[in-house]
Amino acid sequence: MTIGKLGFSGNLKMRHLRNDKEVTKIDQWKHKLYLNGVGYKLRNKVRPAFLKGWFNQMLLRQVSSLTHQAVFLPQLSATVIKENGDRIDLGVISYRSVTTAFCEFMVDQLIAETTVFGDFKWHDGGVGVTAENITDTDIETTDGEARVSGTQVESTSVIYESVGTIAYTTTKAITEHGLFNASTGVTLMDRSQFAAINVVNGDSIQFTYDLTCTAGG
Repeated sequence: MTIGKLGFSGNLKMRHLRNDKEVTKIDQWKHKLYLNGVGYKLRNKVRPAFLKGWFNQMLLRQVSSLTHQAVFLPQLSATVIKENGDRIDLGVISYRSVTTAFCEFMVDQLIAETTVFGDFKWHDGGVGVTAENITDTDIETTDGEARVSGTQVESTSVIYESVGTIAYTTTKAITEHGLFNASTGVTLMDRSQFAAINVVNGDSIQFTYDLTCTAGG
């Protein structure tokens, strides 16, 4: 007779599987956050330059209203259009001042008007990371794509708006935008620098530039 022991050993693992409805809700929630650009907005808006621009503009609006002083109030918004058609709204990405070059150009136009005064619709993108400055006369580093001609409308009677969409042919991290009055060279109206917007071949960025020209409150 043979006497012995028979034993079993091993590890037991358990994994909870969500049902299809739960997975669908989570995916929809993630996709909604993605389309709303929540991560980018948080990353961009905590930058000191953005906060400074936002604070200055809010202050200028109040000062203009109280003292009836004329001011220029620019802002740049962006929407990423992915190759598959998804649109990611990044909201306002910069509040900055118009350039000295534009102010000088505007004074010149009051003396001797030229046709290019009404052509500040050319949008250009770049990959430079130096903060914007009123002394800028060009974007810092080109992204390699040609400038695009944007629309020109009155958002309201005192707001000039131009919307231009730049299509990208390679992978890039776009960090700056400029608005000009010609397809090459000439006068830079406004330059904005912001947190990197990553694009790949087939993606586009729709830039919306607004300039509020108020005579005071």
